[in-house]
Amino acid sequence: MLALQGAFAAHASIIESLGVATIEVRTKEQLQTVDALVMPGGESTTMSMLLERSGMLDPLRYRLNDGLAVLGTCAGMILLAVDVLDGRADQHSLGAIDLTVRRNGYGRQIASFEADLDIVGIDEPFHAVFIRAPVVERAGPGVEVLAMVDGQPVLCREGAVTVAAFHPELAGDDRLHRSWLADAGLISI
Repeated sequence: MLALQGAFAAHASIIESLGVATIEVRTKEQLQTVDALVMPGGESTTMSMLLERSGMLDPLRYRLNDGLAVLGTCAGMILLAVDVLDGRADQHSLGAIDLTVRRNGYGRQIASFEADLDIVGIDEPFHAVFIRAPVVERAGPGVEVLAMVDGQPVLCREGAVTVAAFHPELAGDDRLHRSWLADAGLISI
C-alpha cells in the first residue's frame, strides 16, 4: 500500500482478507520490497508532492517501467496517467498508463455518486462509489477498458497497470481486488 496519504487502510483490509500480506510503503527502501502496489484515492496533488519529498518519485517510475503490478484508484488513477487536465503545474504524472484524465471531472464532492458496473471478467455487477472522481478524456490504443459509466471509461488496464476512477475499497465487495491480485500472480482464483 502506498501509504503517504489517502484511503490505503481500507484497501489493506480487503487484500489481507484475501490472504495476501501488506505493508505500508512510505520510503523508497520499502518500495523496493513489494511485489505489487496499491495507489489509493486521496488528494492527487498532495500525493504527488509527498512522492517527490520522500524521494520515491523516481524509484516508483523505475519500478513501474520495470513492470510492477499496480492498482490505482481515483487519485492513484490521476497519478498513473500520461496526461492530467486541471492539475497544478507542479503536479507529477507517472505516465504508467496511456490515459488523459481530468481531475474531479465528475464535479465536486456534492456530485459524488454510486453506480452498478458491468466489469469485464467479473460475473455480476459491481457497486462502485465515485467521490470527486476523475474522468477519462482519452484512452490510448493499448488500454483495455474494463468498465464504463455513460460511455466514459472508469476502469482501465494496460499491461500491469490497472486504474479505477472509483473507490472499490468502499464497495463491501472484494471481487475487483481479487481479480487484480490474480492478474498480478499473487493469488489464484
